[in-house]
Amino acid sequence: MFVGHFALGLAGKRVAPSLSLGTLLLAASFLDLLWPTFLLLGLEEVQVAPGITAVTPLDFVSYPYSHSLAAAAGWAAVFGGVVWLWRSRVDASLLLVGLVLSHWLLDFASHRPDLPLDLGGPTRVGLGLWYSLPATLAVELLLFAAGAVIYGRTTVAEDRIGRYGLWGLVVFLLAAYLAAVLGPPPPNAEMLGWGGQSVWLLVLWGFWVDRHRRPVRD
Repeated sequence: MFVGHFALGLAGKRVAPSLSLGTLLLAASFLDLLWPTFLLLGLEEVQVAPGITAVTPLDFVSYPYSHSLAAAAGWAAVFGGVVWLWRSRVDASLLLVGLVLSHWLLDFASHRPDLPLDLGGPTRVGLGLWYSLPATLAVELLLFAAGAVIYGRTTVAEDRIGRYGLWGLVVFLLAAYLAAVLGPPPPNAEMLGWGGQSVWLLVLWGFWVDRHRRPVRD
């Protein structure tokens, strides 16, 4: 998934209004921020194989350090521990642990059986939502719409940046998602690695927008 991960980050604001949207998006997309870096370092491997699924042409040959269940649990614990040391808030830390782990669960639902359970074992899992383009679009777009609405109702804009910056982020994410799903396959793995670094800009966009919005007080 792509915007499905961001949907949970947006919705997380309802659970922990004190956390910045940037922090929530960082947790929800953390595994996908690690993956392109590990790819460029040669620690993980992907091949472009058009037709391997109806949604993505990527054959994830090896990515145990970013996307195995064991690694996801470890990264979630590190992420939550750092936030607990920084903010001393158990509820916020647990939410962020859940968001990091949710990434693996959403990928488990969407990927073909290519997700490893541990760092070196042969078992690969995945329910294969990506084999159906209509089903993938329906599930992921509904998730994203729900997340955007929840964030929009949980916060209120304090100025134009807060108002138009949010909807600019929503539109940009949708456009990027549809371009990735409906557009041509990437030329090679190296381009994927460098292109994946752009997700950091979306996280920074979340921090920027959230500074110009405040939680709604019931």
